[in-house]
Amino acid sequence: MPKGAALTLSGLVKRYGEHLAVAGITLDIGAGEFVTLLGASGSGKTTTLMMVAGFVEPDAGSIRIAGASVERIPPERRNLGVVFQSYALFTHMTVADNIAFPLRMRRVANADARKRAAKALEMVGLAGYGARRIEQLSGGQQQRVALARALVFEPPVLLMDEPLGALDRKLREQMQGEIKNLQRSLGLTVLYVTHDQEEAMVMSDRIAIMRNGAIEQFGPAADIYDRPVSHFVADFLGESNLWPARVVSVEADVVTLVPPDAGAPRVHARLRGPAPDDPRVRLMLRPERIAILESGVSAENEISGTVERVDINGPTARVFSSTPFGIATARCSRAPGVSQFAPGAALRLGWSTADGVVFSATDSR
Repeated sequence: MPKGAALTLSGLVKRYGEHLAVAGITLDIGAGEFVTLLGASGSGKTTTLMMVAGFVEPDAGSIRIAGASVERIPPERRNLGVVFQSYALFTHMTVADNIAFPLRMRRVANADARKRAAKALEMVGLAGYGARRIEQLSGGQQQRVALARALVFEPPVLLMDEPLGALDRKLREQMQGEIKNLQRSLGLTVLYVTHDQEEAMVMSDRIAIMRNGAIEQFGPAADIYDRPVSHFVADFLGESNLWPARVVSVEADVVTLVPPDAGAPRVHARLRGPAPDDPRVRLMLRPERIAILESGVSAENEISGTVERVDINGPTARVFSSTPFGIATARCSRAPGVSQFAPGAALRLGWSTADGVVFSATDSR
C-alpha cells in the first residue's frame, strides 16, 4: 500500500519574463498530510504544483521529497502521481490498460500489472470495470480511473490540479469525501490545487492561501477561517462582515471600538497581536457568529439594526440589516421566527468578544 513521503519546498521562484509567477514559496508538508494550495486564477498555485511535478523548471529554490532533492530530476523519474482536471485518459485503451500504463512504462511484468490494476480499480470503487472503454464511463467514473492510474505505482506524493472542476456539484461533493477517505486510509501525501474555498476547507489538513505568487497564510482550515492574518484572507476564505471602526481604548488583550463617525455603540474584540498603531481599523465577524437576539436575551456585544432583506437557502437564512457600523450579514437557521424579519423591521444583533478580529484600516493585504 502506498505511504506518503514528506515534501519540502524552499524558496521556490518562477518568472515568465517580467512577471513573477511564484515569489519564493516555502512549505513543509508532512508525510501523509493533505495540503491544498488555494487561490484565485493567477495566484501561482498551479505553477507551484507543476514545479513539484517537474513540468516547470524553477528559477530558484529547492524541492525535496523524503529529504532528497528532486528539482534536477526529470518528471518521469520523480515517481509522483498526478491527476489533472482533464484526466488525460487514453480513449483507445480499456480502463484496465489505462491504469496499467504507468506500470508498463516502469517495465512491470504484464501479469503483475494486470493484478495491480485490478486492485487499484477496487480501491476506487470500480471493481469489474477493467474491460470497459473510457467513453462508456461517466465523468465521475473517469475521475476515479484517473485517480487509480495515479496511485497504481504507489507514488510517495500525489499531486492533484483542480481534479473535480469538471463535475457537477453533487458528484463533486461525493468525490471530495471519497478522495479524502482514500488519502487517509492509504496514508498518502497530497498536494492539491483548487480555487474552491469550500472544497479546500472540507478536504485539507492544512491550507496555503496564495496571492500574487506568495503564501498569504498557511495553517489548518479552522485556524485560517477563525483567525485570518489579513483583510485579504478574511475576505477570500468564506463570507465576512468587515466593518470600519475606531479604537477608543485597549486594555490587556481587549480592544474597545465604536463606529468611525460616532461614539456609540461600543463593542469589543480580542487582540491576537500588538495593538494597532492607527485608531482606524476594520472589525471582522463571520455571519454565523452573529446572533439575532430575542427579547430579554443579551450578549457581550450588541448593536441595533434595520432589516434590509432576507435570503433563504434551504435550512438557513441570511439576514442583511443596516447598523451603525454598516451593513451586517447574519446567518442563522431557518426557524419560524425568521419570516418576521421583513424589510424595515427592527432587530438586535449580538456576538461574543472572542469572535471579532481587528485589522488595521490601512492593511492593503
